Amino acid sequence: MNEGDIAPDFELVANDGSVVKLSSFNGKKNVVLCFYPKNHLFACPSKKTFQMAEATINAYPKIVEQNAELFAISVDTVEDQKKFVNEYHVPYLHLSDTAKSACKIYAGLNLAGLAKRSTFVVGKDGKVAKIFRNVNAKSHGQEIIQTLQSIP
Repeated sequence: MNEGDIAPDFELVANDGSVVKLSSFNGKKNVVLCFYPKNHLFACPSKKTFQMAEATINAYPKIVEQNAELFAISVDTVEDQKKFVNEYHVPYLHLSDTAKSACKIYAGLNLAGLAKRSTFVVGKDGKVAKIFRNVNAKSHGQEIIQTLQSIP
């Protein structure tokens, strides 16, 4: 997948039980899709995963101001996503992709079969406006805001 491509549609269940369909945002909102491997990654506890997401969490109010919706996506179950979001008071929905369908199409999978850490910004036109493959945890929230500000 490349910038400028039509973003493949998907339907995934969120931590709150709702179903999120990417194409439902076409013509309405920009969408930020943050793929990550797992909430509890081997020796990497949830707290470390949360710390890596802090820049995005801190930027979330400004992301919403840009008429955008943000979703975090991993292979975790809905129940695991719910626990993680509740434990760390994450303000946006985490989507469960246990079938790994969206993870494969967008982020690709690593050797362990988990999504590679990456972010895709999809414009209201349904096209991929920006892809971040090498995510810098500290500056990533600001990078997302700058990208959203550049989308017409």
